[in-house]
Amino acid sequence: MVDVQLSDAEKVFILHGVQDNCREDGRGCEDYRHLEIETSVMSNTNGSARVRLANTDILVGVKAELGTPSPEKLNKGRIEFFVDCSANATPEFEGRGGEDLATDISNMLYRAYDCPNCFDLQQLCVIPDQQCWILYVDILLLECGGNLFDATSLAVKAALFNTSIPTVTVTKDEGVVDLEISDDPYDVQRLDMKSSPCIVTLSKVGHSHVVDASQKEECCTLARLIMGVTEKGTITALKKEGSGSLDPTSIEDMMETGRRVGESLNKCLMDALAEEERQGTKKKSLGFLR
Repeated sequence: MVDVQLSDAEKVFILHGVQDNCREDGRGCEDYRHLEIETSVMSNTNGSARVRLANTDILVGVKAELGTPSPEKLNKGRIEFFVDCSANATPEFEGRGGEDLATDISNMLYRAYDCPNCFDLQQLCVIPDQQCWILYVDILLLECGGNLFDATSLAVKAALFNTSIPTVTVTKDEGVVDLEISDDPYDVQRLDMKSSPCIVTLSKVGHSHVVDASQKEECCTLARLIMGVTEKGTITALKKEGSGSLDPTSIEDMMETGRRVGESLNKCLMDALAEEERQGTKKKSLGFLR
């Protein structure tokens, strides 16, 4: 979290607003801020997306490369997450200030996607035991306006949805295996992202909890629950952060809220991505890397 200095009066105002289900910007406790999503923003990648959630700005690019599978997953591909916190996002990221946050985000993404029922790595297998596609997911935090985990997961899912992997033809001649990668831009495979998770962060503010906390609300948060949730409400990862304690009843309530919000968030994201894809070249382009 990025620290913002608040006066005691500001903290009391935020606490009372959350308690009355009317936050400082008029949202309810389970409402997200305005979200903008755009895919295909970088031409030198297999897939890309940019997500802006209020003042939080995330850019994600995906590169697919052929490699060898992991010894423990010989019939599956691999996915690697790399997070970079731009020094322009906040002065706190200057030097090595953002390394801990980058590690926390990448570790949470690994945990959220390490579930056979949410992202099938077998779709990345080319030759069992020998060759597979490795997806390198590069994440750049351009601006920090709160709720980085959720915004990052939305950008990652959108970029992977946008990813096109060239079709590979495997031939064998006298025991020699030959791979031919198609250079036809239309001869590609798309990833099945329908069941992949989004991250939902529940922040405990006073005696209530909220989703999509702003930077000011994060300053009033003593503990938060970070969850990976699929469109069917399956929890793929769970992590508690903060110095404050959470009693079992609060954890149960927060998990139920996270599951409900996660289902809706996944559905809204997939609907928006499908609609953008249907528009094709007619869609309005907002990208800054053209």
